[in-house]
Amino acid sequence: MILDTNFLLVGNSRLHWAKYSKIQSKFFHTKKEQRVPENIDLDQLIWASVGKPPNFLLKKENEIKTKDIQLSNLPDYFGVDRALACIAALKIIENPFKKDLLIADFGTILSITKLNSNGSIIGGQLIPGFLTQLKSMEQNTKNLKVPQKHDIPIKDFLINTEEAILKGVINSLTGVINSLFNPAKDILITCGGDSEFFTNSLKTQKENIINAPNLVMEGMIIHHLSVKKLA
Repeated sequence: MILDTNFLLVGNSRLHWAKYSKIQSKFFHTKKEQRVPENIDLDQLIWASVGKPPNFLLKKENEIKTKDIQLSNLPDYFGVDRALACIAALKIIENPFKKDLLIADFGTILSITKLNSNGSIIGGQLIPGFLTQLKSMEQNTKNLKVPQKHDIPIKDFLINTEEAILKGVINSLTGVINSLFNPAKDILITCGGDSEFFTNSLKTQKENIINAPNLVMEGMIIHHLSVKKLA
């Protein structure tokens, strides 16, 4: 058994960390400009990346790449975070009726990935994420600004501009999930930094949704342990 192993996923906007021990796994997140957390040995750090490299060196031989992950119908150009989420979902989600797994990762990008119960990738969609949409409106218009508060408006039609922005962006993200998710055929797993916020906004029976915010990091741990077991 591997003890006290540290993992890092380099995201588009943040660094995502996991510490694995035989007792439990701990997850935390830092900004890219922050220092490396204490007690992290960069020479032993297992890592993967979907964003720009951080300002410290990572050993290439410790990198997990998409091509290292064993999933049927998985192209090498598929995001490693999506592939890791898939192997975690297959391992930890109870699926007695062999439904398809629909994974929605609410991060900088909302990535939607569908796979069957045998672990074969069906496909997915990519949509600009919550803050990405808000920042894009501010950058590309004269009068729209990123709302300071993210309280979800109850009404559908709003007079207040900030509320109208929030409602529109939230509807764009939850709407695509609602259009793709069929509870009779799918299990929906939400993950990522904004997943809890959006899981509560989905217009579907909550018992059909599993929120696993650290699913990708759990996938890194599962993959690493399986490789070490075979070695």
